Amino acid sequence: MSGVKGKESESDMAKKSTETLVGVFVLLGIIALAFLALKAANLASFSAAKTYTVRARFDNIGGLKKNAPVRSAGVSVGQVTSITLDKNTYQGLVIMKINENVQFPVDSSAKILTAGLLGDQYIGIEPGSDDKNLANGDLIKQTQSAVVLENLIGQLIFNKAADAGSSSTPAPGASLAPAPAASAAASGSKK
Repeated sequence: MSGVKGKESESDMAKKSTETLVGVFVLLGIIALAFLALKAANLASFSAAKTYTVRARFDNIGGLKKNAPVRSAGVSVGQVTSITLDKNTYQGLVIMKINENVQFPVDSSAKILTAGLLGDQYIGIEPGSDDKNLANGDLIKQTQSAVVLENLIGQLIFNKAADAGSSSTPAPGASLAPAPAASAAASGSKK
C-alpha cells in the first residue's frame, strides 16, 4: 500500500510543478502585455534619464495630448507633461520635459506635427543656431500651431464654392459681348 501512495504523491508533485510553471509563464505574459500597453499608449516612461522643462505657446494645439512625444529629426527627445490654457494670451500652453543630454539653442522652434495622415500628434523641435541653449523653464518663442484637418477641408470646400460662383461660364456658342447697338438700330429702321 505504501508503494501506491508513493506513486500518487510523485504524480501529484509533477502535476503541481507543471501548474506552477504554467502560472509563472502566464504571470510573465501579463506583465509583458501591461508593459507593452503602457509603452504603446505612451503612458509610462521607464527611463531614469534626467530632464529639463521647456514651455511653448500655440494658437491651436489640435489633438495634442499629455504624454505625447517630443521629437527632433524624428528621434524622441522628450515628452509633453502638461497642456493648459494661458489665461492672459488665450493660447495653449504646452510644458515639455526634454532629456538633459539633448540641448537646444534658445532660437529653436516648436511645431505640432502629425504622425502620418491621421496619426497621433507630437511636438517637433527644430534647432536654431544661437550659441546659448534653452535652460530649465525657458519659453520656446517660435511656434507653429497644429494643422487641423477639418479646417483644411472647410477651406477647400469654401474656395471651390467661391470659384464656382465667381467664374460662371456661358453656355457653348453664347456670346460674352452685349448685342451691338447697330443691329438694334437696323431692326428699328425697317418700320
